[in-house]
Amino acid sequence: MQAIGKLRWAIAEGYIPPASTGDSRELVSHEAACILNAGDNDASITITVFFNDREPAGPYRARVPAQRTLHLRFNDLKDPEPIPHGVDYASVIESDVPVVVQHTRLDSRQAELALLSTVAYSSDA
Repeated sequence: MQAIGKLRWAIAEGYIPPASTGDSRELVSHEAACILNAGDNDASITITVFFNDREPAGPYRARVPAQRTLHLRFNDLKDPEPIPHGVDYASVIESDVPVVVQHTRLDSRQAELALLSTVAYSSDA
């Protein structure tokens, strides 16, 4: 299958809610980058996270196999450091092959869950 997407993506809005209504993975408040690699080659991904009051964090690294998708929760990023909860941030996602990135947040601080999702901004690298 022919690859689709771009090499560089930005998610200008990021925030991991500091609380959740439940402990199960399904109900934990989180941010995710949903990455589609429709092409025939594996994608090597790097993520840099930017803050308003400190130096950037990263690079975080991930791999998306060919013709697969990865729903990468920012909550799960630990190396080189965890992403702090309750703090505004933004991220730049770069890939060595074209991919498509969608941003999703589940905010479960209240029983009435809130879900936000949008396609990230892309630019030609």
